[in-house]
Amino acid sequence: MFDVIDFLESVGQDAQWRHADTEALAAALAGAQIDPELQLAILARDEHGLQALLGQDPFCCLINPAKPDEEQEECDGSCKEGEEEKDKEKDKRRDGD
Repeated sequence: MFDVIDFLESVGQDAQWRHADTEALAAALAGAQIDPELQLAILARDEHGLQALLGQDPFCCLINPAKPDEEQEECDGSCKEGEEEKDKEKDKRRDGD
């Protein structure tokens, strides 16, 4: 079945679709098995409406690099040792030990 994610992926892989007019996009959607509400959101280029219809929450990421003049601590690897212990515990619970 040809769904909305497959359609968006195929459109996203072709640079010609970036500035395609609505008629060309509508013609491509006509052959796809996509719900009419999703088709309308795609044609309207309504990113937030499409996310809502797909049940996707907005995602936000903040990357704040350190200032060059600040001293940074070197990683001593101790944080990874704790993670390894947690992974072992998870494996034991999963295996029923």
